[in-house]
Amino acid sequence: MKEKTDCLSDKLLIFGGKKLSGHLQVDVSKNAYLPILAATVLCDGEVFLDDYIPLTDFVCMREILAKLGVKSYETNGGLYLDARGGKNEKIGFEWTQKIRASIFLLGALLGKYKTACISYPGGCNIGSRPIDLHIKGLKSLGVKVLERHGMLYCDGSEMKCGKVCLDFPSVGATESLMMCASVLKGTTVLKNIAKEPEIVDLQNFLNAMGAKISGAGTDQIVIKGVPKLHGGQFSVMPDRIVAGTYLLAAATCGGDITLDRFVPEHNESLLSILKQSACKITLKNDMIRLKADKRLKCVENIQTFPFPFFPTDLQTPIMVLESVSKGHCKLQENIFENRFGAVPELVKMGAKIVVEGRCAYVEGVEKLYGADIFATDLRCGAGLVIAGLKAEGFTTLHNVHYIDRGYDKIEQKFQTLGADIRRI
Repeated sequence: MKEKTDCLSDKLLIFGGKKLSGHLQVDVSKNAYLPILAATVLCDGEVFLDDYIPLTDFVCMREILAKLGVKSYETNGGLYLDARGGKNEKIGFEWTQKIRASIFLLGALLGKYKTACISYPGGCNIGSRPIDLHIKGLKSLGVKVLERHGMLYCDGSEMKCGKVCLDFPSVGATESLMMCASVLKGTTVLKNIAKEPEIVDLQNFLNAMGAKISGAGTDQIVIKGVPKLHGGQFSVMPDRIVAGTYLLAAATCGGDITLDRFVPEHNESLLSILKQSACKITLKNDMIRLKADKRLKCVENIQTFPFPFFPTDLQTPIMVLESVSKGHCKLQENIFENRFGAVPELVKMGAKIVVEGRCAYVEGVEKLYGADIFATDLRCGAGLVIAGLKAEGFTTLHNVHYIDRGYDKIEQKFQTLGADIRRI
């Protein structure tokens, strides 16, 4: 097994131009799994999560949990966790710089210990992702927050249930408040909250461990606090972004793929765009089949918005598809201001893309060409893999460690679909 420092220099060598065909199963959701890992801090009992994959974000979160006294180990294809020997420790920058999801521990620690000390989180450089919504929400529950030298010192000794209305439907703030309020005496109501499926999954996990939460998936969540949570078993939802990535790869490269563990309700906006592009799609239970046997046509206007609209995490992969489709596309990014990191790399490969503010104007070209390219964040990396698979000739993709944060052995998955791709 490679050391972590070695993995930072990994590259993907891709020989493009092959159509994709075959069958894959969609892995568990990174964005659902991470807050659930944080929520295990609240559980007074053994927790078993049915599926586990060694994403680097999961490994980092487990390391932070170990610092907090939470035991974890892989067994029977899943992950066992036990927080009964937990302790409240300061989580410094050396940990939080690795993984933005460390901020979820703020709500969990406050719920469990009524106090927390954590550094500002790190993560991909995709734009401003302030945690003021987390802080403001916690303050609404009576938490006293002191910000000093990059650290957040939170005192929840006088926390009380109440009503919290977010200024923006932040996924992270919603999840932090759910964890904190799940063991807070009385009834807490969260309004103007995010509706993402991952929030529904967190509600389902917390309820399986004894919480009393309802309303996830709507704009209001009601939490009736319980004294403590117990252990139990839980199956985390499949990853809608990973599923979308494979579908967009097949649409871009052409071919015929089938995915198991696909949830259509989680991907309605993507499915609409793929159908407009002239993909052939068949749905049956939790299976989807996509066929693309000709050059597709551009969708003229695509905008990213919070769920249930088109997700920002698929913005780069859809840009790659539009860059080789017939026509023009205006792609507007409404969530993160720095999420066009892939554009200079795609231009190297022959794409015609012009960025003006939050909009990328794409003119479809017939071919992309292999190049030496660099991922700047997780989703940028996934999109550039698709570009390399489509391009004529060899592509070398650097900074694969970004991709490993959210995709398990991405090169092996695409090899299964017939791609010529390997890690070097």
